[in-house]
Amino acid sequence: MKKITSYEIALSALSCAIATVLLTVGVYSEILLFTGYLFACIALMLPLAKQSYKGYVLAYIATCILALIFNAARFFDLLPFIMFFGLHPLVNELQLKTKINRWIACAIKALWFDGTMYLVWRFVFGMTTTVPFIDQYIIPILLIGGSAFFVLYDYLMYKWRFAVNVLVKRIHKK
Repeated sequence: MKKITSYEIALSALSCAIATVLLTVGVYSEILLFTGYLFACIALMLPLAKQSYKGYVLAYIATCILALIFNAARFFDLLPFIMFFGLHPLVNELQLKTKINRWIACAIKALWFDGTMYLVWRFVFGMTTTVPFIDQYIIPILLIGGSAFFVLYDYLMYKWRFAVNVLVKRIHKK
């Protein structure tokens, strides 16, 4: 097993700190919630740029714990990050490492995303929604709209992965 270096520990700590702050800002502002998820995911990519899976997992766990401590009353706002968004960069990295067919992987990840959104909708909005159309057609709405959104999201996350890798490579050279 590869020993984690002090540089990778620093990247993991930095990614955890940035992701926690961004999640907290997103949860408190409500309007920036998805932006908080997105940028927290990008921040968590820092250890993955050095292939530090252990550093990523530790940063992810610490981010989730700290975000829950800072936002305990808003647990349901953090649920999508805990169930999907925070783990998505790691799954993408493992997909690339194991060379799984990208279309098969995309379909599986889209179902994972749709399942997460369905559970969040059930737990958070399902009890309070008064729109019968949404209640009746939530599964087709998520399978079509959610999957279409996910394909775009997944594509953009690969682009961000490349940018983060370039940034970490530049920092490490100096």
